[in-house]
Amino acid sequence: MAVLAEAISVVVRADALLAAFQGGWEGFKVIVPNQTMCADGELVRVGFMTPDDAKGFVERLGALGLTYIDGGTARDLVVVDQMRGPMVACDWIEFGHVNPDNDPAKRVAACRLKGSIRSQVVMPPGWAFEGSLSQTFTFVPTEHAGRSLTFLRHEGGLDVYRNDVTGEEVFVGRTTGGSNEQ
Repeated sequence: MAVLAEAISVVVRADALLAAFQGGWEGFKVIVPNQTMCADGELVRVGFMTPDDAKGFVERLGALGLTYIDGGTARDLVVVDQMRGPMVACDWIEFGHVNPDNDPAKRVAACRLKGSIRSQVVMPPGWAFEGSLSQTFTFVPTEHAGRSLTFLRHEGGLDVYRNDVTGEEVFVGRTTGGSNEQ
């Protein structure tokens, strides 16, 4: 099988997770900060919309016994970008794009454990292609955010910006306190 790799995904080896966490799977679920988790029995994925939120989760996993990088290679977990794939060398996952329901109009990024022969992609509960980041992906590099987005407010776990080009509101899901702008 495979797991969705949308936005910025932290992908964890299930065997490493179960070995590291007191309380195993149930202990892990307690620390997941949002509703983006999905698992295929070999990999577990949690998604984030900002590098800072993903980094915070990786640090939390590190404090609980999982190792991100060992000798320049991902060991227990890896950060995966929806467009670019793994952010460091990783010899235990395969990254690519698939078409859910064999529909060529639908394309999503996914990761699977290297050598797995299953191609079905597991999505978070309630996930649908329509309106997803896979369908509507927009990327604004952090260093450009101040030039094309104006921070409006933080509400209900979202940073809300105005796109200065289109005038539309843009929403960024946050797992930490949100934007420092006021």
